[in-house]
Amino acid sequence: MKISVLGDGGWGTALAILLKNKGFDVSLWSVFKEDIEAIKKDGENKKFLAGFRIPKTVQLTDDIYAACDGSNLIVLAIPSRFLRDVVTKNKKILKEAQAGFVSVAKGIEVKTLKRMSEVAKEVLGDRDIAVLSGPSIAPEVARGIPTAVVVASEDDIFARKVSDIFRAEHFRIYTNKDVIGVELGGAFKNVIAIASGISDGLGFGANTKAAILTRGLAEMTRLGLVMGANRETFQGLSGLGDMITTCISPEGRNHKFGEEIGKGSKPELLLTKSVAEIEGAWTSAAAVELGKKYNIELPITQQVHAVLFENKSPLTAVNELMTREPKSE
Repeated sequence: MKISVLGDGGWGTALAILLKNKGFDVSLWSVFKEDIEAIKKDGENKKFLAGFRIPKTVQLTDDIYAACDGSNLIVLAIPSRFLRDVVTKNKKILKEAQAGFVSVAKGIEVKTLKRMSEVAKEVLGDRDIAVLSGPSIAPEVARGIPTAVVVASEDDIFARKVSDIFRAEHFRIYTNKDVIGVELGGAFKNVIAIASGISDGLGFGANTKAAILTRGLAEMTRLGLVMGANRETFQGLSGLGDMITTCISPEGRNHKFGEEIGKGSKPELLLTKSVAEIEGAWTSAAAVELGKKYNIELPITQQVHAVLFENKSPLTAVNELMTREPKSE
């Protein structure tokens, strides 16, 4: 079986290593030729996943036709802001491939408010597509640290097929039919991770973080329910589980981004100089619009967005959250 991983970020690279170690024929594609050349030269992805050797038998390429030719499964590991552009530009190649698709990007398209599987289906048509999400920091997966994630698809048979492909001794897979909930949880938790990082940067403690996580989960669930998701999904790996990991791990880039803001850095400067994509920043914009669309109150999300894009002071945002009108839990 040949598996193509499109996107050479930390997560795409970690999955390419995992799949190659399982014995599959794996290609790893990047839109940037210089990045592929650097990986070939260094034997590792120093830009996004430094310190982990990439098996020499992984096909490294910037030619998407070569990456997808003969592929049985295509992994979409492209940041949410760029997914539509990449699949649209390469639609002919991707549609001709006799392959199913697995989306591993955690975000919402700001302009259309669509989830990543919706974007892929809109461009590529009615193809087998699954979503892989959950608490899975890329360096930990690359180290072989025990990890559990979720594969969601409306097609049970395809979900089980993808589960069998990715499952490894240290990488446990659960299946779920709630694609909406799994994708929303994976995207929304990055916004809460930024809030958690801001709290840490301001020097607050465990009380504050616990409040952010629990009330963040409440926001995620409120929005998800009106969009058609199941409540139980947000209490599982792709909701609460992923949020906990991203909010406490020192390797979580959304948390680190928030922490720097809490310490006084300007969000726009951090976004400009960041090599890795800060998915939570753009998701906050999409989530605010979803809240308006469905008339759902998202106070933490709204304050994170105001800090990032409206020049609001983090301390002012905290004060406004703490002095909101009292209400029942």
